[in-house]
Amino acid sequence: MNVMQQEQLIQGLSDAGCSVETVERIRTLYEAGNYDEMLHQMKVQRCVLIDEMHKSQRKVDRMDFLIRNQEKRMK
Repeated sequence: MNVMQQEQLIQGLSDAGCSVETVERIRTLYEAGNYDEMLHQMKVQRCVLIDEMHKSQRKVDRMDFLIRNQEKRMK
């Protein structure tokens, strides 16, 4: 990766919601040439994002349930 690609990676990690610490850890792994661990850490962060998405979806589902119940009661 050249400097431009590294900057795009760092920006992409930030855009994906990675913490400053996570971005720094992945950047350090990249600079050390530890690409396997870098990819592993990126996949770990992906799993974190998926878990957050599922939690949010459960909240939305719960809110939909509450809305439907209130609408039924108002009829």
